[in-house]
Amino acid sequence: MALPSPPARRTPDLQSFIRLLEERGELVRVSVPVDRELEITEIADRLVKGGGPAVLFENVKGSDFPLAIGLMGTRERTALALGVSDLDDLAKKVRHLIDLKGSGGLGGLLGNLGKLRDAMHLPPRRVRSAPVQEVVWREGEVDLSRLPILKCWPLDGGPFVTLPLVVTRDPETGERNMGMYRMQVMGKNVTGMHWQRHKTGTRHLEKARKLGRKLEVAVALGGDPALIYAATAPLPPIPGLDEFAVAGYLRGERYPITRGVTVDLDVPANAEFILEGYVDPAEDWAVEGPFGDHTGFYTLPDLYPRFHVTAVTMRRHPVYPATIVGRPPMEDAYLIEASERLFLPAAQTILPEIADYHMPPAGVAHNLVVVSIKKSYPGQAYKVANGLFGLGQMMFAKVIVVVDEGVRVNDFGAVWREVVARAVPGRDTLTTRGPTDVLDHSSRGWGYGGKLIIDATSKLPEEVGSAASSREEQGREEAMEPSFVPRVAAELPSFEGVIAQRQTADGYWHVALHKTQPGQAKALARAFAAHPAAAGIRHLLIADEQTDVGNIQDVWWTILNNIDPERDVHCLPTSSGGLLAWDGARKLPGEGFVREWPPKIEMTPEVRRRVDARWHLYGLPEKWR
Repeated sequence: MALPSPPARRTPDLQSFIRLLEERGELVRVSVPVDRELEITEIADRLVKGGGPAVLFENVKGSDFPLAIGLMGTRERTALALGVSDLDDLAKKVRHLIDLKGSGGLGGLLGNLGKLRDAMHLPPRRVRSAPVQEVVWREGEVDLSRLPILKCWPLDGGPFVTLPLVVTRDPETGERNMGMYRMQVMGKNVTGMHWQRHKTGTRHLEKARKLGRKLEVAVALGGDPALIYAATAPLPPIPGLDEFAVAGYLRGERYPITRGVTVDLDVPANAEFILEGYVDPAEDWAVEGPFGDHTGFYTLPDLYPRFHVTAVTMRRHPVYPATIVGRPPMEDAYLIEASERLFLPAAQTILPEIADYHMPPAGVAHNLVVVSIKKSYPGQAYKVANGLFGLGQMMFAKVIVVVDEGVRVNDFGAVWREVVARAVPGRDTLTTRGPTDVLDHSSRGWGYGGKLIIDATSKLPEEVGSAASSREEQGREEAMEPSFVPRVAAELPSFEGVIAQRQTADGYWHVALHKTQPGQAKALARAFAAHPAAAGIRHLLIADEQTDVGNIQDVWWTILNNIDPERDVHCLPTSSGGLLAWDGARKLPGEGFVREWPPKIEMTPEVRRRVDARWHLYGLPEKWR
């Protein structure tokens, strides 16, 4: 399928980005028939984990529309989608905008003019003629099965729209919002709307309920990749700053919008499809799920509102955009990294000692945040961590590790070596409580659970119980570090239920535990702490039996998903001063855990074999097989 050529000048859109990727050798076309149920997922999963290209599937069974996936599946493609040469440039652009000079007389004021011109690109511009309204399906014509909507994973409750840009308007203030909320197809013109309790869409629906009216909704598929990214970004509550404004600023031009055909909502004029309709707050909610989620586990079924689609508008030759989420790394890891870079300057404005921060893929965004600081006084690591817990969606963070400015926050191994070298269990660790992501299956309550701060910065005398007799003497003392030195045990100890284990040279012991009874992991931790091998270990990482103990990413991904830190991270005494035991095994009802424990996402062997057998037909290089 040849994509139509764009006009001489217009805001980038999905199809122009596809052409750009193809020109750069970053996209391949698959022309043979492929199944939207599981087969496309298995292909795309292999490609994103191998750093492979995006794909345009031109022949999806049961649909007349092609499907594009993996468009932002590498750091480089994500930067290209956002119009920068590197994701670090996003921080520079934002820092340039917010660093307005407020003094310096006329010269200082004139120095702001260039930045104010940049800000002029924030408001969207309205257009009368929109490519996305070239074809219109109304009422009885609407049939979502004609779109190549994916069933991503074997236990999913059905097909899910995975890249929807959901537009609503506050019924009281008129303020516009766009967010990305998955949508399970429940009929030819009905989907679920996965509005979690903390989301803006939920607030809009509640206001509509109080006013006794339906809430109009428009769902855009496609558009400028910068807008797709913006719909995922946790924007701060600044008047006038919305997703269209962010995309416009990144692009350097006002984003084109138009009015919906059947709804009074602004929609991206250059999208591929728009689903128009409503959510009725008076209607009973529907069972949605399961869904193989970005955590790498299934989100179990729950009740969510229904979205009724009353019209579909589209281009004459549209391309359906999709993504998949699951075990990291996935495409969403690069969108998360883009948000890191974009909001670093804002975080530094509030907490100026922050040098950098990173949310590693193993932490699936909210489970782990690593932050480096310019430290100048005792307790500063805790001040910064608690400050981050109060910043927007950072409130969902589960574990925050604070390191010194010189440590590279995106060097996963280096960060955990700093933790061993500079954080004494019990002395330099602190648990607290707060909001958690509602997708966190291990928290003590729904959306509420424990949090852990690890201070892995260089210690000042006050932080290690110095005996200095005065503030002046304390100030002259050198920073004091723990004397712990990791040691490799001569042989691996044997414990009941342990099916695999591995000791690392930097002070960690990885365990895969087949758990059959309540308290088994805690008993294992106590037994290990009393064993001579624990003398050379700072952290005991107890994971489930499906975990590859030789893969540090797999170990930490399992641990971070499966802990409530207040309940599951314990400081135990050892002959060398202390051990931090992380209980990342599944929790049982006998341990006071009343919710169902979800399974990890796995593709079926049958689909894997089918994709193996058909790989040569796809025309994809063997190295990504």
